[in-house]
Amino acid sequence: MIQLNNVSIYVTESGRALVDGISFTLNPRDRTVIIGEEGNGKSTLLKLIADPALIEDHAEYTGTISRGRHRIGYLAQETTAAELSMRIPEYVGAEAEPWLCESICAQVGLDPMIIREDRPLSTLSGGERVKLRMVKLLMGEPDMLLLDEPTNDIDLETLEWLEGFIASFDGGVLFVSHDETLIERTADSVIHIEHIHHKKVARHTVAHVPYREYMERRERAFAHQAQVSAFEHGEFRKKEERWREIYEKVDSAQRNLSRQDPSTGRLLKKKMHSVMSQGRRLDRERESLTEAPMSEWQIDIGLPPVELPRRKEILRLSCGGLFSPDGNRLTAAFELSVDAAEHIAIIGRNGAGKTTLLRMIEARLAGRRDIRTFYMPQNYFDLLEGFDTPIDFLAPTGEKDAVTRARTYLGSVRFTKDEAESRITDLSGGQKAKLMFVKMALEGYNVLLLDEPTRNFSPVSNPVIRGILKGFGGCIIAVTHDRKFIAEAADRVLRLTEEGLFEV
Repeated sequence: MIQLNNVSIYVTESGRALVDGISFTLNPRDRTVIIGEEGNGKSTLLKLIADPALIEDHAEYTGTISRGRHRIGYLAQETTAAELSMRIPEYVGAEAEPWLCESICAQVGLDPMIIREDRPLSTLSGGERVKLRMVKLLMGEPDMLLLDEPTNDIDLETLEWLEGFIASFDGGVLFVSHDETLIERTADSVIHIEHIHHKKVARHTVAHVPYREYMERRERAFAHQAQVSAFEHGEFRKKEERWREIYEKVDSAQRNLSRQDPSTGRLLKKKMHSVMSQGRRLDRERESLTEAPMSEWQIDIGLPPVELPRRKEILRLSCGGLFSPDGNRLTAAFELSVDAAEHIAIIGRNGAGKTTLLRMIEARLAGRRDIRTFYMPQNYFDLLEGFDTPIDFLAPTGEKDAVTRARTYLGSVRFTKDEAESRITDLSGGQKAKLMFVKMALEGYNVLLLDEPTRNFSPVSNPVIRGILKGFGGCIIAVTHDRKFIAEAADRVLRLTEEGLFEV
């Protein structure tokens, strides 16, 4: 087993605690998910367990970690530029043990011949890349897996494969994921990392129950605590009001007392002494009251109301087929019509051309004066490049009112003052995604083109995001692999294949 005892992780530069005194055990056959808001240290915790050297450049830790004699396989959140440029056989180490490599390829659902293809890793689709990274990992025959957001950039088919892989793996699995469906179907324990009190206090919960049960228990406990707290504070306020009335009467009597009545003065002084003693008891009682539940409330923002005729035609597209940048045909010809109030989810395997289609739609709608269109790309830097800070992006004019409004909106998605003024390049993927939603809220768009809108939001944030988009009164066309989003926020689902675009 892997065991952590009283482990704390601190940001080296600021000393801020990412994790404070966490202890837990990962046993063989455990399936434990780490959840929490963006920037809370989930990836740093995984890296620390895998190899403390991986966090030396930005964090330090105290406490003890026992790894036993386990062979740990660690899957990083992102593939490095150097890895992407490597040829496939070199990356997986196929030359050393080709038969083992081919066997593992078959296990993960890859054509074994892929290890003989002399092309860089960057040419693979997201799903193929994740599977090949798993092949490389399994070549080391690990008995414990640490997986950091393995669901990023993979299609529905690969997501379903990954669920089966995690469930059937012989050893223990500790993973971070934003895909709630995968978490619900695989995790039997939850580690929840939170930062409360304006991100100054790190808090964690270790729960040995499935994810959905954990969230339901948490909501019930919060509701009960809020009810008890409200009752106790209400009763306490009544006591305080009665005490204040008595204090004011005695104080008034003392101030109006005649010097010719020393006997009454002594009685009032004694009475005031008793009143002040009662006040000190109330102060002690205040400290023992049940506190209102403290939650890491992450998003408190909505999109402005939209006024568009429901039957207004937003798009009528006759496409002769989609093509890759190098000219290869991706799909056959198809047609697409979209009305103003529709919420459309576009699904399909990796490499099918979904992003290409969304960019085509964006180009078609650009310049229209009867609608206001916002395009949220999968690569946020397509929009953020050229802006230094979140404030610069949201208030490019620099006008005082615009800056104040931007700060207010950033606060509603839990950006601190320092984060609002930090470099955009230092933000996490989830924080950049929040910037996109703040932009939508500030500008009042009525047509949203969203490429994987929920991919960088935590399981805690995602239900809020889905609710915001579900209640949006305008048009949404979203490329997504998020099964919860498809079920809750889309009223029309289209699948893109080589044969064209089809209703699901």
